[in-house]
Amino acid sequence: GINAEYGLRMIKAALIFNNHGKPRLSKFFTYYTEEMQQQIIRETFLLLSKREDSVCNFLEGGTLIGGSDFRLVYRHYATLYFVFCVDSSESELGILDLIQVFVETLDRCFENVCELDLIFHMDKVHYILQEIVMGGMVVETNQTEILTHIEAQQQIEKKEAGMGGAPARALSAAKSMAPNVNLPKLADLQNISLPSFKKL
Repeated sequence: GINAEYGLRMIKAALIFNNHGKPRLSKFFTYYTEEMQQQIIRETFLLLSKREDSVCNFLEGGTLIGGSDFRLVYRHYATLYFVFCVDSSESELGILDLIQVFVETLDRCFENVCELDLIFHMDKVHYILQEIVMGGMVVETNQTEILTHIEAQQQIEKKEAGMGGAPARALSAAKSMAPNVNLPKLADLQNISLPSFKKL
């Protein structure tokens, strides 16, 4: 299972930002004020943007997020950095695999994910992350399972989107169930006079 393979781990934050440091996703699993979150994102970007692509993909966390008690584990793909800030006792390679699962799932959902997908479908990106990590703990690493859950969610959303026509369908159903009942027409309803408060 997940616990045997990855162990229970504490992920403090999951961040995605572009090569200019513009955040495209930030999910903190530990409470920080909005201002502190922005400072952590800036500090993390400064730490990562100075690194060569040839060096290893993890380093000590910045001072704002906890310093040597935490690690920044990241992957840099073209224009995007995917960063997980984790407890220093965690397996960096396990977290790199987790980032890979996240990116590959995004790729499958968006057919070659790009920065614009993250901007225009932020809710879906958060939902995908939530299928993988919840409350700072890894809940799923199997990409097939994650995609199954996402497809089920999309089916629910499609059904709910169709609810816009529900009043018309309800009226039609009521008419078909009781064909002899004369429902008031909208024109008749407009002529109903409501009592004025003065008369009451």
